[in-house]
Amino acid sequence: MHISEGILSGPVLGTGMAVAAIGTAVGLKRLDYDHIARAGVLSAAFFVASLVHVPIGPANVHLLLNGLVGLFLGWGAFPVILTALILQAVLFQFGGITTLGVNTAAMAVPAVIVRYAFGPLIWKRPPVAQAAAFACGFGAVLLGAVLVGLALIFTGQEFLEVTGIIMAAHLPVMVIEGVITLFAVAFLKKVQPALLPGYCARPVDDTPEGKNEIDTP
Repeated sequence: MHISEGILSGPVLGTGMAVAAIGTAVGLKRLDYDHIARAGVLSAAFFVASLVHVPIGPANVHLLLNGLVGLFLGWGAFPVILTALILQAVLFQFGGITTLGVNTAAMAVPAVIVRYAFGPLIWKRPPVAQAAAFACGFGAVLLGAVLVGLALIFTGQEFLEVTGIIMAAHLPVMVIEGVITLFAVAFLKKVQPALLPGYCARPVDDTPEGKNEIDTP
């Protein structure tokens, strides 16, 4: 879903840069030392997932994993995604330098939205938890495609048809990312629940065995 150089208008590029700058500033402020290693791993995963892509008009179809990045890091998705996009633009000429702001905003804004919209629901009982995990992956790609489409439409009405193609082409990606996120959340809830948002554990002394129990919201 990289938008290439020389396509977007100046106002759209400026708006994207402003949104990316503000989001990155907030993300860096909230990205504490304990999450640095996690951010590095997720940035690498986002970078690798985006390498295999199929050109569709001015954009590309590929896995994003921005739903997972947002679920794990919240606002930290902005600096993580920006870093990966810079490396992709410099090393492989995916996207571009002038479009970094728009591309970052198109992928990081949905990541933050799904984190706060569906993150608390992953601790509910099935099937609500499963639906929420799927919605994180599906919704992040859907919103990203919508934002890319809006960026193109605000540049020129001639991109309206291209926007429809981009939305249709990303439907399989939405489903795939939803399934990936669903299985990732299910796995982590069993082996490392502390990585997921909303997790808390406290000792419970009134159990018959006197053991600790996990309290999840």
